[in-house]
Amino acid sequence: MSEIAENLSEIYKNIEAAAKKSGRSADDIMLLGVTKTVDCERIQQLVDLGVKELGENRVQELMSKIDVIKGDVNWHLIGSLQTNKVKYIIGKVKLIHSVDSLKLASEISKRSLASGLVTDILLELNVAEEESKHGFKAEELSDTIEKLKEFKGIGVKGLMTVAPYVENPENNRPVFKKMRELFIDIKAKNCDNIDMTYLSMGMTNDYVVAIEEGADIVRIGTGIFGKRNYA
Repeated sequence: MSEIAENLSEIYKNIEAAAKKSGRSADDIMLLGVTKTVDCERIQQLVDLGVKELGENRVQELMSKIDVIKGDVNWHLIGSLQTNKVKYIIGKVKLIHSVDSLKLASEISKRSLASGLVTDILLELNVAEEESKHGFKAEELSDTIEKLKEFKGIGVKGLMTVAPYVENPENNRPVFKKMRELFIDIKAKNCDNIDMTYLSMGMTNDYVVAIEEGADIVRIGTGIFGKRNYA
């Protein structure tokens, strides 16, 4: 068994246990394989092992891989997205996780409408209010949702956060709890054009706690591929 296969087996066991603890099935959780800086050969190994949801941080890297990887794959853009790069990914990704401003949402809507498409997005929140992180603040969410209802070229499908890096994943439990509360609050409002389907939170070091608190998309790179050198 390859290292990737061994790592994947362990992750699936952890997902199953965490999902059960939260009263759900492992089938309710989407494992997003994060491929930042990973070569196409190793990504293909992952796809061949059954992981069909892949996440990239950078548009240029995404575009270099999207036609190389074979199989029924869905690509997600999970990193910070500049408005001038939006045009390259419209129609090529299943979900943009990192919409952190109305300006970006407007550009995605405009480009999508011009292509006759509706692009699904998640709103990135910075609930921990880290200065180094992008995202809307929790108190901005209601007003943001009201404005986004008018954007016809996008479909808001949920929320995403990048929690602080912590040695003890339990330290991020309050962040994930807060995200879940916001998710439920927005879902209860039944707004047009707003469909709270996905709660994307949790990475290699804290995905178990994130699932226990309600995550249904976890973004895992290092846990699958091992430590990498980031450029």
